[in-house]
Amino acid sequence: MKIDKFSYHLGAADCFCEMVCAGVKRIALSHPCDTKDERDGFLPEFDTLCGKYGVRYYVEDEAFLTDLFPLSLNQGKVNVIFYQDEAALQEYLALKAEKEKAIAAGNYDDCRKDIARRYGKLLSYTDEGIQRLLDANSEIEV
Repeated sequence: MKIDKFSYHLGAADCFCEMVCAGVKRIALSHPCDTKDERDGFLPEFDTLCGKYGVRYYVEDEAFLTDLFPLSLNQGKVNVIFYQDEAALQEYLALKAEKEKAIAAGNYDDCRKDIARRYGKLLSYTDEGIQRLLDANSEIEV
């Protein structure tokens, strides 16, 4: 049986919502979408999933680019952040703002690995997993 892209992404979102609900992940990311229309097509289903698991989502119109993931995975994409605790969402938004402030001040290179590691921790990755992602990523912002 062939599984269509919509169903696959929705199944992944179901899993991520369950993990957020169980406290396994503080935040989780939906699959990146090429357009807002594509992403917004999932929102009615995300409403249902979030109701089922008692979690929430934040519509992200500007992907958070860090050295944690290859640039091509998220650059120019949109997605959704699943979360349960408002503090986790605020931490995510503050980390994004911190990156923008560092770029504006011209000192992002001094803190880029720290920001990527903190993002990984917010995604509830292990230190070892974060380091593996950082080591494997040769596609970073310049």
